[in-house]
Order: sequence, then C-alpha cells, then structure tokens
Amino acid sequence: MSSKNLFDLTGKVALITGASRGIGESIARTLAEYGAHVIVSSRKIDGCEAVASSIRDAGGSAEAYACHIGDMDQIESIWGHIEQTHGKLDILVNNAAANPYFGPVEDTDLGAFNKTVDVNIRGYFFMCARGAQMMKKAGGGSIVNVASVNGVNPGHYQGIYSVTKAAVISMTKSFAMELGQQKIRVNALLPGLTDTKFASALTTNEAIKKQAMAHIPMKRVADPGEMAGTVLYLVSDASSYTTGACINADGGYLTV
Repeated sequence: MSSKNLFDLTGKVALITGASRGIGESIARTLAEYGAHVIVSSRKIDGCEAVASSIRDAGGSAEAYACHIGDMDQIESIWGHIEQTHGKLDILVNNAAANPYFGPVEDTDLGAFNKTVDVNIRGYFFMCARGAQMMKKAGGGSIVNVASVNGVNPGHYQGIYSVTKAAVISMTKSFAMELGQQKIRVNALLPGLTDTKFASALTTNEAIKKQAMAHIPMKRVADPGEMAGTVLYLVSDASSYTTGACINADGGYLTV
C-alpha cells in the first residue's frame, strides 16, 4: 500500500462506543471520513441516531445502535446484531466510560464504585473479548481502548475512575500480548484534559482548571477532535506494527 493510502478504511466496519458526543463522536466522524462504515453506539438511541444521520448526510456510512456496556445483556445484543448484519468487525473503539463520583477517595460509596467498575473495567474487558472472537474469524482487526492520563497519574478526587483507567492500560497490554499472533492489534489512547460534557466538572471549575493548566505545557484544554487523529492512526495500516502501545494525547501533561 502506498503511503498516501495508509489511512484508508474503505470496506472496514467500525464500532465506536460512547459515540453520541465528545471524543467518541469525533472518532466516529473521522473514521467515516476515511471510508469506514461506523456503528455509532451509546446508551441512548436518539443521540446515536443524530450522529449517524449527520455522518450519512455528509456522504459517509453509519448506523446507530444503543448499548450500555455496563449491562452484559446489552453487550451480547450488540455483538449479535453485528454478527447478523455485517458478519464481521474490523475496528473496535472502546470509548464509553463512567465517572459518577468526584470527591475524597475514602468516601467512595459502593454504588459509585460498582458503576465505575462495571463500565470501565468489566465493560471494556468483555467488549474486547467479544471483539477479539469476531476478529479472529475474519483474520484480524484493531482494538483501541480509550483510557486516560489518570491511569498513569491519578486525578485529584477522581480515585476510583483513575483506578479503572489504570486497569484499562493493563488490559490493553494483556490483550495485545495474547492476540498479536492472531493479527489483532490492541492499543490505547490516553487523553488529557478535554473539553467534553464528561469532563465538565473539571473544565468549568476555574480553580481546578487553573491548577490543571500549571501542569500542561501547551497551556490549554484539548478539543475532542484532537483525539481522533491518534485513533485513526491506531486503527489504520499506518500503525501495522504497533500493538500494546499507550499513546498520550495530553498537551505534554505526562512529561512534566
């Protein structure tokens, strides 16, 4: 393949979770622009369909399918749909996440703990597992897990969230190690502070935002679209010898 076609995703089927807004939406739009058929997934079908419809209106190929990855029955449902409708999956981007608690780690209640773990660890794990099973039948594929810089440097008052994102990093490496010979590549994106509704507790609090800026060399918050290019690289032939990698997109945060 010539260098100009390294990012071509024509003929690929891609599932992006948490894709009704923010980073996931930007990823879905970018992969569609480069030729993939994207399955826009999140908990609520209306938000998914709005994104999928917009992609189709722009000339891309997309469908919507509601799936809450904290619910094992819904995980089985979406994989059954993909098997029946497409018969394969080439790209999986695990982006959906939960962060229901912001406060002292020792005050984390069981409900918040379970919700965060069910989505960020159990959900990611079984999405990876089912994706790997389908990709093996097709002769390969690419999985990208959206972790966080908090998985390396825990965020203040984001204890359980940070713990789960550290687990996602370890999970990525474990799957990469075992699936390499099956031609399935597994990598992770580690976003820094990004201007999304998910991160609004941080980006709209001026005191917290000012403190964060002191540790970000680029001195600004990321736009969600700035995460999509790294994912495009990781799911395309441009990264054909890359697996088990955890790539920071953090404005230099982890270099400080």
